Amino acid sequence: MADVELIGIEKRFEERAVVAHVSLTVADGEFIAILGPSGCGKSTLLRMIAGLEHPTSGTISICGRDATRLHPKDRNIAMVFQNYALYPHLTLFENIAFPLRVNGVPKRVADEAVRAVAEIVSIGPLLSRKPRQVSGGERQRAALARALVRKPDLFLLDEPLSNLDAKLRQSAREELKLLQKKTGLTALYVTHDQVEAMGLGDRIVVMNEGVIRQIGTPEEIYRYPADTFVATFIGTPPMNIVEADDGLIGFRPETIVPGGPEIFGSQSFPVEVVRIEYLGNVQLIYATALAPFKPVRVIASIPAQSPSGVREGDRTHFQVPLPELRFFDKATGLAKATAVGDAAIAGAKSHG
Repeated sequence: MADVELIGIEKRFEERAVVAHVSLTVADGEFIAILGPSGCGKSTLLRMIAGLEHPTSGTISICGRDATRLHPKDRNIAMVFQNYALYPHLTLFENIAFPLRVNGVPKRVADEAVRAVAEIVSIGPLLSRKPRQVSGGERQRAALARALVRKPDLFLLDEPLSNLDAKLRQSAREELKLLQKKTGLTALYVTHDQVEAMGLGDRIVVMNEGVIRQIGTPEEIYRYPADTFVATFIGTPPMNIVEADDGLIGFRPETIVPGGPEIFGSQSFPVEVVRIEYLGNVQLIYATALAPFKPVRVIASIPAQSPSGVREGDRTHFQVPLPELRFFDKATGLAKATAVGDAAIAGAKSHG
């Protein structure tokens, strides 16, 4: 088991900082999802923890030991990549056993370990097959088993589900979370997929342009975004942001009541409905905000079986309960403290 502490980690390539002043503490047994768009520095950060890259400055501590310059083999870390890197000429059994064979583990002990870990990831009956003879999901499980068989202190995963189709990703996500809970491993999981991050992470680290923008539980990240980047990166559809004279106001699409009589305790936003989209479980109402707000697209999400009472071309209003409003500074994009969510916002800004 492992706890991890990153202090002031920076990685520069010539004059460009791809990771800048990252500090993060990961508790023993915690599952951390590192989320961000392509090129935000999340994979570089993971590679530095693994020892595949060295930070330009800063300190990496694993299990209370300074690991900043340790060789990867001395860190007792297992890493699973998007490409599972299984040897095609070996059976799944021999693929899983490979790290034990390399380290000179006696054959009987290694064979028992392989069978035990194969049962944990539910591929016991497939061990005699080669990678080309099993599905993508089964290859992914074999790669996880190969990582687990070494009994690592720390488990690093770099977009390991990206090669699976949507249905397989959902089931693999569930299995991965159950596996981590069963083994008690400390895990850091890099992804650009917010659904994976929300579904897997005990906490989520949101990164952009090499910087941590927010750290928090999935609920904190979603309900109390630390800035407008997080607000609009998390959520499908993302948080609506409208501009008033004194700042920015944010609200989630599902908190909107379209049209109807004025609701006490709500903020009303005048809009013109542009398009209504039916998606089976929900309807999305696309509209344009009207004066006194700057014209910008806003989206309402309502249950498909609930008639909205509005049609394309209508001039109406979207109503949002006051506790669901979030306020952001116009110049910096940072969240402003409000009576609702002060503690969550303050915790988010502390970066863990």
